[in-house]
Amino acid sequence: MNDSEFHQLADSLMLTLEEQLDAWDGDSDIDYEIHAGIMTLSFENGSKIIINRQEPLHQVWLATKGGGYHFDYRDGQWICNRSGGNFWQLLSEACSAQAGEPVVLR
Repeated sequence: MNDSEFHQLADSLMLTLEEQLDAWDGDSDIDYEIHAGIMTLSFENGSKIIINRQEPLHQVWLATKGGGYHFDYRDGQWICNRSGGNFWQLLSEACSAQAGEPVVLR
């Protein structure tokens, strides 16, 4: 994958996430902001989730209260290079834990 392909894939991921967060209508608020390509999700309990791209590695990184994950794009999905978990699955689990209610993102 070249840099242009990486940016296109990472931009698509972030845009999809923005759309899903805008449509979220759960009991707790999940706010987000993007600054310099870094997305910060903020929860009512004060916890945060950080999502950013690592261009030199062609990875997307996810930092949650429960730990950090590094994702490579393989077979049409962002897959954690340690656990093999899918980005959306791990993000949904982290958001659910930090929001205190089920959050499903895809």
